[in-house]
Amino acid sequence: MSVSGQWQWQDSGKAWKGVGIYHVTLSVASREPLLGVLVIPENDPAQAHVERTELGRLLLECQRSIAVFHPEIQILQYCLMPDHLHSICYVRRPMEKGIRYAVQAFWRAAKKLGRGYTFLHSRPVVPPPSTPEAPSPSPSLSSIAPAESRDNPLREMLGGEAYSRLAPIFTEMPFIRPMSRRGQLQTMIRYVQLNPQRLATKRLMPGFFRVQKGIVIAGRTYAAVGNAALLMAQRYATVHVRQAMVTAAEQGDTQPLRNYMNGCVVKARQGTVMVSPFISSKEKAVMNVLLSEQHPFIFLADNGFRDYYKPSGVLFDAVAAGRVLILSPWDYDAGKRHITRADCVALNAMAEEIASLSDEEPNDPKQD
Repeated sequence: MSVSGQWQWQDSGKAWKGVGIYHVTLSVASREPLLGVLVIPENDPAQAHVERTELGRLLLECQRSIAVFHPEIQILQYCLMPDHLHSICYVRRPMEKGIRYAVQAFWRAAKKLGRGYTFLHSRPVVPPPSTPEAPSPSPSLSSIAPAESRDNPLREMLGGEAYSRLAPIFTEMPFIRPMSRRGQLQTMIRYVQLNPQRLATKRLMPGFFRVQKGIVIAGRTYAAVGNAALLMAQRYATVHVRQAMVTAAEQGDTQPLRNYMNGCVVKARQGTVMVSPFISSKEKAVMNVLLSEQHPFIFLADNGFRDYYKPSGVLFDAVAAGRVLILSPWDYDAGKRHITRADCVALNAMAEEIASLSDEEPNDPKQD
């Protein structure tokens, strides 16, 4: 497969040579914690940080060299995790070859480090010589795979064929995501900064973040992340803002929409677990109130759960606190970008199915 064919995240016809901001993630394919060790002082996630290994330290040197070889690029934020590295890159002026070329060069340097790591950790242990002559010092990773240099002493020492047989550790291309929406940069910077804290939370509370499969609700099978005990609630109700309400509000009759949204919040305050895919902006507004007031709810997701999935932002904190259950009836699709109308209809129908499991009908709340 050609290199261009492998970069399936890139929209056709886009060279990505202009000014822009990109989130770049490089991962250890095996997910082994080779880059650092997560430390959680006093079991407090807020104090969590990653202590770098030599491989992690040199990978950061590789990252710093991006701006040396490509001065158009500035690293705005980064976070080294035990098995991956997040970077937020700002392309300050148009590039001749584009961000992809720079990231590929970084990836090649990372693979050089990876092969050096494999070489050092796969060499047989040789007993010390019996002669009084001092043994030659063992090579270090920085000496055989210098991070900020294009030189490759290990390849010169082993030869091309033997060198290519060494596992490169970083076998998967870095993932690049362009940022274009207002406010997305600050959200992503915050996400990157909080990565150690979120990983610490997952390790201290593994039950809520483990993907649970084969959960059957009303005859339908789901995968889930979060507090499955919410499926034992007595009362459920959906959050489904109808288009007719939105249209009426746009024409000046705002009362029905306001009453409905207020009614959803009142039900939650009375102990009803709200269920919804929270698709529209009005439904998301209701969800934001549920999050801010710390009410439990069930969220129906339009995509399944990838390996090592974790929700983001305030939803992560709500899952950690046991207030949210995320359900999806579908397997994870890496190529899925947008929710379809058919998805919306199906998810709203599933919310109705779950809401029908209520043991008792709630009193009709007063709608402010």
